[in-house]
This record gives sequence, C-alpha cells and structure tokens, in this order.
Amino acid sequence: MKSKRPHKSNRGFVIREFRITDYDSLIDLWNSAGLPHKPKGRDTRQDISREIDHPNAVFIVAEKKGCLIGSAFGTHDGRKGWINRVAVLPAERRKGIAAVLVQEVEKRLREKGMRIIACLVEEWNKESLDFFQKIGYVCHRDIFYLTKREGDHI
Repeated sequence: MKSKRPHKSNRGFVIREFRITDYDSLIDLWNSAGLPHKPKGRDTRQDISREIDHPNAVFIVAEKKGCLIGSAFGTHDGRKGWINRVAVLPAERRKGIAAVLVQEVEKRLREKGMRIIACLVEEWNKESLDFFQKIGYVCHRDIFYLTKREGDHI
C-alpha cells in the first residue's frame, strides 16, 4: 500500500514518493553522493519507470525547498524486503535524512508483510556499512553475494 501523500519531517525536509519526472534530479543526486549506478543498464529512465509501478516497490525521496536531497528504494521478493539506493547529498549528511528514509522504507515494507529487511553494501563503502550497523542491521561476513547478469552495463 503506497502512501501518496508527502509528509514533512521535523527536520525541514519532506519525504515523498519518487516520480519519474524526478529522474534527472535523481541521477544528479546519485552522482553528487558518489552512488554507483548503471544509467545505460538497470538505472535507465525506462527501467526505473517500470520498477516504480510494481506493487512490491517503495521508491521515496527527501526533498528540501524543491530540491532532491536524498533517496531510498525498497523492494521485496514476497518473503524478504530489500533496501537499495540510499543516497544523501554530501552537504545534507549527518542530519538524520538517511535514517528517516530507511525507517520509512522499512515501515512500508513491513506493511507489505516483510518481517526480514536486508540491504547489500559493497565492502569499500565503509560509511554505508557503519550507517546500517548503527541503525541496527547486522553484518553477515559469512554470506557471499553472487549474480548472473546479461552484461556489465546492468
């Protein structure tokens, strides 16, 4: 059940649904935040547009004075929720924006029946590893992440 109404945090920003019209601002945000992405693969406007319409998707952004300052996407596979694409503009970090975004994605995934919520963080991304552990996520060093892709651009 997607909440379409934006809600204002007590920290001067609004959390709202991502809209495909935000796409260019989202890519700018990801670039500014240093978030790796695949603009010619899974992160094309067309692919993201298709994803946001899925009932298992939660795509939200933080907005301040009309500018995207953060993003967080979530999905689920029917038994486990996944948090993806958490990014905050460098100038807006350490203000609790990422925590509010993640809490909102968690809430919405739990409303969809997910009792386990996970995220994947690349080993080099110590800041994200520290962040997720600080908000209660447990790092499992005994799990290996494997993928099978149609190409490097995906």
